Amino acid sequence: MANILREVVRSVSALAKGFTVTFKTMLRPTVTENYPDEPVHFEGRFRGLHVLRRDENGLEKCVGCFLCAAACPSHCIYIEAGDNTADQRISAGERYAEVYNIDYNRCIFCGYCVEACPTDAITHGHEFEIAAYNVVDLIYRKERLLEAASTPKASGK
Repeated sequence: MANILREVVRSVSALAKGFTVTFKTMLRPTVTENYPDEPVHFEGRFRGLHVLRRDENGLEKCVGCFLCAAACPSHCIYIEAGDNTADQRISAGERYAEVYNIDYNRCIFCGYCVEACPTDAITHGHEFEIAAYNVVDLIYRKERLLEAASTPKASGK
């Protein structure tokens, strides 16, 4: 009999703790995002569409090392590397990503590609509107992923 009463008391206390969280949440004011009319407020850890970054000289940071593609569990990144020449520099390294595609039909936004990149060339941006009527439109090519080139900073000499 004592075991049954002890179990009932534990169950009631567990339910009370759970309902306490629920009632506290119910009494808070609701937060509504008026999305089309107001800008969206992102958390700092939000993972949006990928962005290929450039360095301070306007060159691409991606050196075509394939580490992001190797780290991707859904195999949605496709890269073809090309060699830089003396007269045509695309990136600061010996190679650059001649072709860089991300298939958002398969991407799970896990962030492994961002973590694997040794040059911080790929990051998550804050873009999130990727709805499309055609699956081919969800394959983002390098030109679409690459951030706009800024003018190189002038040296102080």
